[in-house]
Amino acid sequence: MAEPEKTEFDDVATETATETETPEITPEEVEALKAERDELRDRFMRALADAENARKRADRDRREAEDYGGSKLARDMLPVYDNLSRALEVVTDEQREANAALLEGVELTLRELLNVFAKHGIERVAPEAGDKFDPQLHQAMFEAPVPETRAGDIIQVMAVGFMLHDRLLRPAQVGVSSTPAA
Repeated sequence: MAEPEKTEFDDVATETATETETPEITPEEVEALKAERDELRDRFMRALADAENARKRADRDRREAEDYGGSKLARDMLPVYDNLSRALEVVTDEQREANAALLEGVELTLRELLNVFAKHGIERVAPEAGDKFDPQLHQAMFEAPVPETRAGDIIQVMAVGFMLHDRLLRPAQVGVSSTPAA
């Protein structure tokens, strides 16, 4: 078997290989490299944690935008509900007979508005007279001493409130008894 021909590059490669021997690494250099490695690993782990936190925050923000993004529009629609409800409350029996078709249309419109509210997570907060006042859900419009009630009982409901999922859009406006305990 014939030996391969030598070229001028082989001599240079041989000389370079003999000149570049692996230098001795001191223990201080090893410790410095380990410290640098640990610092880079720490920075890498922090960057991963920051990226995960940013992903979670973006996901939470997206969910909140989906759930509560329409709260301004919903709040602006509440007077529509109030006006339709008041219109139906003041109708007399005579007017009901004379304008049955018109009133049916108003009732259907109110029902459709409530269906749209329900579809988007808007629920009524409708306390009854005798319920306990809850400052998280109700707004006291007045206090009055009413016989046969306890202090803090709702005595009148002026306007129902509304919740959007778990947030209060508008508190129910109520009158509260101030009758002292006997």
